[in-house]
Amino acid sequence: MTEALPLTGQRILVVDDEADIVALIVYHLAKAGYRISTAATGLDALDAALRERPALIVLDLMLPGLSGYEVLEQLRGSEPTKGVGVLMLTARVDEADRVRGLALGADDYLTKPFSPQELVLRVGAILRRMTSPVAEPMDILAIGPIQIDRSEHRVVVEGATIDLTPTEYKLLLILAERRGRVQARAHLLETVWEAAPDIQTRTVDMHVQRLRAKLGDAGSQIETVRGFGYRLRAEAVPAQ
Repeated sequence: MTEALPLTGQRILVVDDEADIVALIVYHLAKAGYRISTAATGLDALDAALRERPALIVLDLMLPGLSGYEVLEQLRGSEPTKGVGVLMLTARVDEADRVRGLALGADDYLTKPFSPQELVLRVGAILRRMTSPVAEPMDILAIGPIQIDRSEHRVVVEGATIDLTPTEYKLLLILAERRGRVQARAHLLETVWEAAPDIQTRTVDMHVQRLRAKLGDAGSQIETVRGFGYRLRAEAVPAQ
């Protein structure tokens, strides 16, 4: 385990077994003001995540031993690390690989080779989603059985608290604040992911799919508007 110069700022854990890739990422993130730790294996990554509690992990999916997918699954399944931001890196160009990572809870992805400047921008966008202030205390937004406490970043459905990643929470909040109105995929990419609208919209689809599953029956309030985007119904869906 190695650490870059101790700069002020949030801690980022870079996980990759290619030394040149690690050096490139560390250089640009440290230059941007982040404190950086590194790991070369999945087991080391999990150990560092528990011990150092980074704000975000840049995670390569092709790791020796424990794969990046397995690391991601364990991060999301563990109480201390379930809320950490994850930007996954993959050398695979198949959509199925990206979809799998997003379905397991990654906040965003980059394919290799990548632009270091784009990586820094995406890291910053994820961290802003996680830390941006939202509303005054006790600001509760209720849509049918869904209650969103914007002061605590907490979602409750029929009395049960729902565990959402920062990206899932922001996606639901935007749909809820604009309930009844269709939100285009490109617009959601710009507002939730702070991404250019020409980036693949499959990212939005996978997060909506995962959000619906977590909301249970209330997930049916998120409607797909074919060929355009998504809308959160302003009223509760009647029981069948």
